Amino acid sequence: MTNTLHRRGTPQTLRQDFVLFATPSRSLSPDLPDKMKRFTEICLRHNPLNMAKIENMAMRRVDPRRLKEEMQDQIGITAVFDNPDSLASAIAELKEADLGIPINVSGLLEQVKECCGKAGITRHSVEQSLGIFGKKEKLPPPEIVEINTLCGHGMVSFNLIKKVADEVKLGRMTPEQGAYLLAKPCECGAFNPVRARQVLEALRMKG
Repeated sequence: MTNTLHRRGTPQTLRQDFVLFATPSRSLSPDLPDKMKRFTEICLRHNPLNMAKIENMAMRRVDPRRLKEEMQDQIGITAVFDNPDSLASAIAELKEADLGIPINVSGLLEQVKECCGKAGITRHSVEQSLGIFGKKEKLPPPEIVEINTLCGHGMVSFNLIKKVADEVKLGRMTPEQGAYLLAKPCECGAFNPVRARQVLEALRMKG
């Protein structure tokens, strides 16, 4: 199970949102750091929007442009894509690399299935989020929840999202600037800045 399954949105908005990640156990593979370096290099070749690495049991978001220079002993990598073709080509290259580590993909089921098919593989299993239970009337508007769930750990707070949305509506910040600011608290690197920008733009248009 992965917390990236809980991303909210419509089928249309989720069509530009994919999370590719690997967090294998070091005990099962002594040469794991070398494998994760190769995993990272492959992901970087396919233009991810956002990335993060796990090293020394801590997760840290890293600018994809700097990640290759900062690779050390990471034991996990997360990469976000907004293009199914980029995801499919990354999966295909990972298949050819045959690193011997489990790889997960979050996204719309049919799209992920199609990407795996293009790479010549069949997905191993499927997991789905059951949604939100409880007093849902206490939740903020759907657009705020949609941005909040882009970080699997909920590190992008409702109040920060509301503040940024207000700044965008007032013209003090562009949707792109707002999305970049909102991506910063998400240390897991699962935040999709393109989706965040689109939601902020929609909120700006609503006024």
